[in-house]
Amino acid sequence: MSSLADQLAASIVRLVAAAISRGDLAGSAPESIVLERPKNRDHGDYATSIALQLAKAAGKNPREVATLLQAEIAQLPGVASVDIAGPGFINITLDRADQAELVRTILNAGGKYGQGTSLNGVAINLEFISANPTGPLHLGHTRWAAVGDALGRVLKAAGAKVTQEFYINDRGRQMDLFGQSVQAAALGNPIPEDGYQGDYIKDLATVVVAQNPGISSSEDFREAAYKVQLAEQQSVLETFHTKFDVWFSERSLHQSGAVDHGMDKLREQGHVFEQDGAVWLRTTDFGDDKDRVLIKENGELTYFASDTAYYINKRERGNDICIYMLGADHHGYIHRLRAVAACAGDNPDYNIHVLIGQLVKIMEGGEEVKLSKRAGTIITLAELVEKVGVDAARYTLIRYPVDTPMVMDIDILRSNTNENPVYYVQYAHARIAAVLRNVADLGIPTGLDNFDSAQLTHDRENQLLGTLAEFPRIVAQAAELREPHRVARYLEELAGVYHGFYADCRVLPLGDEPIAAIHSARANLCAATMQVIANGLDLLGVSAPERM
Repeated sequence: MSSLADQLAASIVRLVAAAISRGDLAGSAPESIVLERPKNRDHGDYATSIALQLAKAAGKNPREVATLLQAEIAQLPGVASVDIAGPGFINITLDRADQAELVRTILNAGGKYGQGTSLNGVAINLEFISANPTGPLHLGHTRWAAVGDALGRVLKAAGAKVTQEFYINDRGRQMDLFGQSVQAAALGNPIPEDGYQGDYIKDLATVVVAQNPGISSSEDFREAAYKVQLAEQQSVLETFHTKFDVWFSERSLHQSGAVDHGMDKLREQGHVFEQDGAVWLRTTDFGDDKDRVLIKENGELTYFASDTAYYINKRERGNDICIYMLGADHHGYIHRLRAVAACAGDNPDYNIHVLIGQLVKIMEGGEEVKLSKRAGTIITLAELVEKVGVDAARYTLIRYPVDTPMVMDIDILRSNTNENPVYYVQYAHARIAAVLRNVADLGIPTGLDNFDSAQLTHDRENQLLGTLAEFPRIVAQAAELREPHRVARYLEELAGVYHGFYADCRVLPLGDEPIAAIHSARANLCAATMQVIANGLDLLGVSAPERM
């Protein structure tokens, strides 16, 4: 579903192409143009600088180009007037009644309003939370649990076929240390110095022994504790409204022969070579700072060998684009993973996208919270949810760009004030629900059979309609740029615009005032706004309460 701005922009592109075809303009028509919403509403509903962009090739003054387009844009359906400002900016004002027909569009579309087709037919593998099954998910994982899941929802809303994937780091020395740590705790022995500490190890040992009487070897402890800890990770993520389609085991890459297969494919592409007794991938050919070892001199496979095999495995499963969401300490992976894609014969500018998330700091009572009761280190996902709830945690983690560090203030997130962004947005939804309950109690006719768009002419109504019209474009941008925080920031803007509308435009009749068409029109506008807020919150995996 394209936004009103996108439809208008496409019409203007067609007008430009027609003018060039007639010989009124020289040059070539752009594939698309961007319409901006002026901050000053006196400048119209939308503005474009297309005349300035076309002027040089046309050999004309920008205002001449703008004047040439002005009359034709004014003839477009739904356009009330077109003005030229400054050096050649074109300001467009929409017909109020036509713009208000958006209410009908939103209410007819319901939960589908905002969805688009920009990624139709594109299969995307979205990998986030690559974690060891050796302990609780911590705060770093928590940011990706929220943002990754929201990104998956946004990509689906843009039409993509998305596979959300959790990569289980269940191979290597850390798994052996994990088994030895749980075994030591079960037997009452000291945990190995480089083993896993924290009360959760003792808890795991108790569960493992209860489920496996007579268990003795560290290997058996490792496998039994792995099973319990992974189930705990899956459970807490489900509670956090984060869903995965695939739980991919690193071990399975090796057991299935996928690592050997991946190296064979890279050899066929001509990028594998041997030097100093080791096997290397020539990633420097594609922007990496150094070539990477696949097999060490002693015959041991490197972790990078798993990375390359995993990428090839994803692509051979039919994924067009592989998105990796990695932690702040993985910045060096950007070039090497892009190089892997290039070595495999892919286009690293299309087939792979690596996002790096920065650290999260938690403040409570004016001090940073660092320690976990269970893990003995950084605070866990489960503890964060316990402190502020799922909605507040998810919304706050999503609303910031992932490449910037962020601070979560527990005291603010527990407060029912406008300082708390999730409360501010959810309150707007609940407030509208309360208004609509009053509408029903008073018998004000609602539904599209009782909607007269010509009633909505107030500036506040126009501003609200303009903001609602932007939602499909916001969703499309969030998907294209892999930035779900745009949805959260949009919802905060929408909530503010609605509160302004509610303050200046009475929805309910006052005193003995008779019920009129304006009340029905505004009630429907409220319902459309409530629908868009609910749709946006759903993209973030956050609830839309009707009472607060």
